[in-house]
Amino acid sequence: MLETQREPVPRADGGELDTALAFLAFARSCVLKKVDGLDEEQLRRRLVVSDTTLLGLVRHLTDTERYWFGYTLAGDDRWAGVDFGMVVPADRSPAEVVADYRTAIAESDAHIHAAGDPEARTARPVHDEPRTLRWVLAHATSETVRHAGHADILRELIDGVTGR
Repeated sequence: MLETQREPVPRADGGELDTALAFLAFARSCVLKKVDGLDEEQLRRRLVVSDTTLLGLVRHLTDTERYWFGYTLAGDDRWAGVDFGMVVPADRSPAEVVADYRTAIAESDAHIHAAGDPEARTARPVHDEPRTLRWVLAHATSETVRHAGHADILRELIDGVTGR
């Protein structure tokens, strides 16, 4: 099948943080592309046995951003109790969910830039010890990429649109 949303991977190679941020931004962009142009029914449609939907993936990744960059890296207690769920309440519109993800991304980027150095340590421990910003970036990027792949499959099942 022809890839209709394909774009090249980042070419950024100006340093460790620059490269890591470019690939995280690329993964986030891939997720946002998958929800673009769909109506509410399509975004909430369950195509697998689990509660995973396109909109649910965006909600889950919003929690991922806030937990790993807000709570773990920066120490912001507001994000200590996120549930990483995939269910989006009926009273939350797709526009609100997507806007919340974009806000979480901007907040995360601010925390990353404030830390500034891949060797910077997290404010909160992970498995009983602080981790580096490098580790948090790798973890959050892998989580985002994993779910971007899920979103690719769901989008193709919904309307045939493919591509990273």
